[in-house]
Amino acid sequence: MFKIDVTDSASDDLGWFRKHEQRKITDQIELQLTHQPNVQTRNRKRLRPNQVAEWELRIDDFRVFYNVDEDARGVEVKAVMLKDGSKLVARGKEIQL
Repeated sequence: MFKIDVTDSASDDLGWFRKHEQRKITDQIELQLTHQPNVQTRNRKRLRPNQVAEWELRIDDFRVFYNVDEDARGVEVKAVMLKDGSKLVARGKEIQL
């Protein structure tokens, strides 16, 4: 089982969403990333090298960006964003990966 650590920045990202969206995102993080977070699935994929994170978890229109530390059995959630068409929006601002 992997331990999940949410960075302060990702926690701030979550704060921009409504309470029921926050709950949905955190529930899916727990469900999807505690076991085999480094295995690609329909909703998880490894990303090309970028400045945010190595992995992406898709939850409806939300995207959770995270890194996996296999040795420490940990997952570090780096950012939570909204996917709006082809744009990623974090804290009300468009982000480029």
